[in-house]
Amino acid sequence: MDDIVDLVTRSLADETAAAFTERVDEQAMQLRRAIESGEFDNEAFSVGLEIELYAINAEPDPPEPDDAEDSEEATEADLNDDLSGSSEAAWSGSLDAPAEPENGGGASLEPNGGGASLEPDEGDPLEPAGDESLDQDTGDAADESDDAFGPGEGPSLDIDPDSPLADDEPETPENEAESAVESSVEEEDDEPYMDPEDWEGRLTRLPDVVFEGEANKELGLHNAEVNTKPNSFDQTGMEVQTTAVEMQTKQARQQASKHNCELVLDAMWTIPPEEGSKEYLSAHEMNDGVVLADNMRQAPRYVALDNEALDHAGGSINFDVPGHSGSFPTILFESLATSIQPHLQVPDAEAFPEYYNAAIRTLGPLLALSVNSPFLPADMYGDTDGEWLCETTHHELRIAAFEQSVNTSENPKVRVPQDLDDTTDVVGRVVDDDLFAPFLREFLHDDDRTEFEDDFWEFDHKRGTYWRWLRCVVGGAPVDGASTEKSLRIEYRPLPTQPHAKDMIGLQALTVGLIRGLVVADHPVAELPWQEARRSFYNAADDGLEADLSWVTAQGERTADHDAIYDEVFEYARLGLAEQDISEARIDEYLGSIEVRYDAGMTPSDWKIARVREYLDDGDDLSTAIQSMQRDYIAASREHHSFEEWL
Repeated sequence: MDDIVDLVTRSLADETAAAFTERVDEQAMQLRRAIESGEFDNEAFSVGLEIELYAINAEPDPPEPDDAEDSEEATEADLNDDLSGSSEAAWSGSLDAPAEPENGGGASLEPNGGGASLEPDEGDPLEPAGDESLDQDTGDAADESDDAFGPGEGPSLDIDPDSPLADDEPETPENEAESAVESSVEEEDDEPYMDPEDWEGRLTRLPDVVFEGEANKELGLHNAEVNTKPNSFDQTGMEVQTTAVEMQTKQARQQASKHNCELVLDAMWTIPPEEGSKEYLSAHEMNDGVVLADNMRQAPRYVALDNEALDHAGGSINFDVPGHSGSFPTILFESLATSIQPHLQVPDAEAFPEYYNAAIRTLGPLLALSVNSPFLPADMYGDTDGEWLCETTHHELRIAAFEQSVNTSENPKVRVPQDLDDTTDVVGRVVDDDLFAPFLREFLHDDDRTEFEDDFWEFDHKRGTYWRWLRCVVGGAPVDGASTEKSLRIEYRPLPTQPHAKDMIGLQALTVGLIRGLVVADHPVAELPWQEARRSFYNAADDGLEADLSWVTAQGERTADHDAIYDEVFEYARLGLAEQDISEARIDEYLGSIEVRYDAGMTPSDWKIARVREYLDDGDDLSTAIQSMQRDYIAASREHHSFEEWL
């Protein structure tokens, strides 16, 4: 802990800021020259996906063992692992590995058939993803690996959990004995100390051992993330993406289930931990003037970012959304939210602004289709009227949670980005962004800079705090047949985690296909004024599919008609996928489930609100209604294969 405090203190020192800024300026100049000289041009498009989850208890905690020695061991394990509960078997159904079809086709979105399990080429990642394995037969747990997109590129606050800025040592020593909690579950006479109905689905902390498999660490102790290795954007690449999402999410869940946790595909947790949401998100201590949030990963970068944001905010950070108004002594309330983030690597550097500006215009329509976080944890609402809340709440509270948690400096860091005029603007914008928690490479490395990523280490670190809802990632490891380590990627950041793997692959295909299709067809959508695109985005966060959206049609006409907008959204997504040689059958498979939700006028957020209303109509109070809805959501996600089956 002292090492973390020392690193954070060094990070926030004035002399570090000066040296860091000088290096970023120098590295940015080199990057601009490299982009202008064509060094960032590549052969083909490639894609990848990041997915965030959160953990809940999977079965009631057992009582304390009678044996004094066992009791002491359990207490010590609870302290070291930071657990609050225990688990059952992994989720089934939608995460089963695809079986090989008779016709030898590719990977399938269906859980029990339709395609072969494809492993990504070892040389394919945009950035190292470590020793991840999709081999379902061996079942070997991968070594804790690098995030597929490198330092500072994950959801939330974007730290690679295994980057040099994360803890060097695991929080739970490798030679520590297994917690006595799990073994005691087997005792037939054990009874939960809490009523199972009150206990079921509560947020819980993940033990470090869960991250020895496919899951990576994230901001909160309850958070986990899985990432696909990026692949070429074509039929084979998308089939590998499909298999990777299914397999890696399944394996992460299985690993969690061994330790009495269940990983949930959802955009915001609503059943609070046992101590309560406010207490969980606020718990912290001070060490030599450094704030250490109890339930935040004690990675130096997280802690430094927390203290930087708090300093700008005067020591506490306000969070105000319909039904809740309060403040927190740490940024940890950002960990309420979980998201998915498609990546699209663009091979033609000169054309990058065209893709980026078109993507800005898609933010509103795509967010409106995917909204999934209309409620905060149930105990954060006090005596709020339930009917009023259902009518008033935002359909995507993640947007407010992320923006309000870190937008404490003079220039908001989380927002819709402005249009790009020139490709090199992607470098200049990072340089000009407010400086948060700088680190110098020698704080963490004592070797020479020998690789491309080493040469731009400080720039990449600052880019990791450039939290726009759409941003450019400069650089990456080679993707076979697509790119070198010098590449430019769009990171599409506002989409919430969905109930099933099939839904997430569908949104990935819709996003990358639409951006590609709009540009290849020379669609005039970029003529929509930027202010209108921004307004559409925040309207979508507030109102979901009922949002007032703006669009420019293929004929160059402004429209707010939803049918006209979504007819083109799906048409040009299909065009973009076809342009990348993806078959019509596969396109139908990817996009069909998302089209169904539009036709039905029902998003996951709509489903949640309707469910809460049903419980309110039955006489439940708001807290009970929200928690009952959440248990229904978890049950439905276990029982079905895609959200369209819920409708």
